[in-house]
Amino acid sequence: MSTKTIDGTIADAYLAIMADRGVDYLFANAGTDFAPLIEAYAKAEANGTRVPKPITVPHENVAISMAMGYYLKSGKPQLVMVHVNVGTANALCGVMNASRGNIPVLFSAGRTPFSETGGLVGHRSGEIHWPQEMRDQGSMLREFVKWDYQLPNGEVLESAIDRAINLACAEPKGPIYLSLPREVLAAPFAAMNYQSPSRHRTASPPFPDLRAIDEAAELIAQAKNPLIITSSAGRDQDDVAKLGELAEAFAIPVSQRKPRYMALPTDHSMHLGFDPDSMLKAADLVIVVDCDVPWIPSKLGPNPDAKIIHLGVDPLFSQYPMRTYECDLAITGVLGVTLSMLTQALASRKSGVDQVEARRRRLAGERAAQRAKWQEQLKNVRDSKPMSPVWITHCIDQIKGEDAIVLKESPLVLEHIRFNKPGTLFYIGAAGGLGWGLGAALGMKAAAPDKLVITTLGDGSYMFGNPIASHYVSAAEKLPTLTVVFNNQMWGAVKRSTRDVYADGYAAKSNREPLTYFDPELAFEKAVEVAGGYGERVESPSEMPYALERALKAVEGEKRQALLNVICRGP
Repeated sequence: MSTKTIDGTIADAYLAIMADRGVDYLFANAGTDFAPLIEAYAKAEANGTRVPKPITVPHENVAISMAMGYYLKSGKPQLVMVHVNVGTANALCGVMNASRGNIPVLFSAGRTPFSETGGLVGHRSGEIHWPQEMRDQGSMLREFVKWDYQLPNGEVLESAIDRAINLACAEPKGPIYLSLPREVLAAPFAAMNYQSPSRHRTASPPFPDLRAIDEAAELIAQAKNPLIITSSAGRDQDDVAKLGELAEAFAIPVSQRKPRYMALPTDHSMHLGFDPDSMLKAADLVIVVDCDVPWIPSKLGPNPDAKIIHLGVDPLFSQYPMRTYECDLAITGVLGVTLSMLTQALASRKSGVDQVEARRRRLAGERAAQRAKWQEQLKNVRDSKPMSPVWITHCIDQIKGEDAIVLKESPLVLEHIRFNKPGTLFYIGAAGGLGWGLGAALGMKAAAPDKLVITTLGDGSYMFGNPIASHYVSAAEKLPTLTVVFNNQMWGAVKRSTRDVYADGYAAKSNREPLTYFDPELAFEKAVEVAGGYGERVESPSEMPYALERALKAVEGEKRQALLNVICRGP
């Protein structure tokens, strides 16, 4: 423990303390409120002061997605700063995704200068400083952040930074919001002392109740047909092995419903795919492992006699205004510890060994039949034109290798792509805010520069992702990634939803639902070229493997980004 001293302005100290606390990057879209920070960065460069590396990101959605991606590969929350209220508004979709996905982001914004006349450095100096002021800037996102605060002065700077980091990283994790008035950032001081490292440790994660673990183990031991449903297991990569150990030891099938992470290796004997609905009615015990929507109650639910267990740091998802899934037992605790304790508690129960082995044999047959069905599906569509997402997914699987990182903001078909290493699959649009994929891929590439990063996007998601801004950052920061756009010229999710509500309605009978189609077709492959990337349009299924090889050559051989605009069928 030591005391460090810095001279200058609050902006100088802010950057220095953030760097001391382990923040590597500031992903920023600057505005008139940034003047003190820009001056501080120039001073730090001239003096050799350690500060977070500044990254110019020309859209806020890309900036916050980069911070999310960087955290998920590095485990270190990063700093994002945007322009006052308008920048905050542009970043709101990303903040929502971070909140619902429990991803810590140190999100900050300037605050319109409050002083109208001279006297304070940083006072109002342009016409925009009047119409941009808000009475309560933080109100725009208060529902989705764990903490929001406006820095009042330099006296509390170190405390505010440490509190921001502590609250963002405490379970359940999530974004925070800190607004920074220009006059405060510009305020000078003779000397500021701060402690290094911080004496403000983040709270330890919740530990499961031993009695609840024992009760859960007894329910599992007595069950004939237990089922694990998860979507977010695997966010902590160490949890993958622990889930696999529990499932394997006691022959419990795992079904991943719209998975956000790689929760279980594809080749694991208890990996039973991505359709828990097909097994739900037969289950007499359902273990919901960090999954906010394990089934759609209006469509299907578990057997009324089945017992339901929920596991997670917030097993009842307290942030959600309404969520009424049946719950016979909820265990609060980080997954890794909870899963390991369940495995140990079950190992001490000798009863049911024959039952477990009989279940294992049955599941092996079901799994083999499931995989055979998947292969038959691939065989039936491999020559289809427009291309089937199944074939596109298979072709990506053939070239990606075991270590590639794949982001899914697309109709990528998970049954046809293998993931056997933790931290290789990501779907982090937990709140449904589209456009996160391009930015998250860049953040992951920054955190893991030696990995191949493949972003898969629908055409709508690609447009939402501020592609020109994203392609600019890729080129400027030398972060080459491969982007595959599944271009079906429609909002597939909107079309499916309309038919879900009006199965025999006019829209379904028209077979061209209004507001769901993109016409004319766009040449997305041209967009990447403005930033020096490689772009190609792909129509023929036979050409897809070769197009991927050409794109990989650009990314891995030439160290530049590549994009494939793949014409495919919609739902």
